[in-house]
Amino acid sequence: MNIQAIIFDFGGVLLDWDPRYLYRRYFPDQPKAMDQFLAEINFYEWNAQQDKGRSFMEGIAELSMQFPHHAHLIQTYFDCWEESISGPMGGSVELLRRLKQSGYPIYGLSNWSAETYPRARLMYPFFDLFDDVVLSGVVKLNKPDPAIFNLLLNKVGSTAPECLLIDDSQPNIDTAKKLGFVTIHFTSPEQLHTELQRLNLI
Repeated sequence: MNIQAIIFDFGGVLLDWDPRYLYRRYFPDQPKAMDQFLAEINFYEWNAQQDKGRSFMEGIAELSMQFPHHAHLIQTYFDCWEESISGPMGGSVELLRRLKQSGYPIYGLSNWSAETYPRARLMYPFFDLFDDVVLSGVVKLNKPDPAIFNLLLNKVGSTAPECLLIDDSQPNIDTAKKLGFVTIHFTSPEQLHTELQRLNLI
């Protein structure tokens, strides 16, 4: 195996992101009510459109028209977005640093809004370790669309079998495998460490 580049997903691999972290202060000790709210507004489908390039201004306006009784909570997600991240996943970030120190080119491939990513970069210096990043909100393509993987390969300048993708989403892993990537389906920093050892990368 000749790995020339290592690609990390962000949310769920390097950062612990969950909108519940933000919304729990609006639903104190009411986890069921919070989940009902997220399901009612179809939060994850809505948020995926911002990840795909739609502006939050447009997304918030559209959703607030559908759910005017939740307009303040919808706006709050963007205003207080930083609260949706509990922090970095320390073990994963340490492995990222080790791989970088070993000389591997490190890339990011993430479904993420172009408006909130700069805010994350200000919060977490480890983003400076990346050689480059392909962000869905910039290129207006979301994983697992094969097109975003091919765009990444063009940027990296390596073939899929020369690239290792680390991602917590099974659909993303499935697409990457079909394209020929070496993959690790991330479940925990400990499991990632084991898999990287198995591949003789650390």
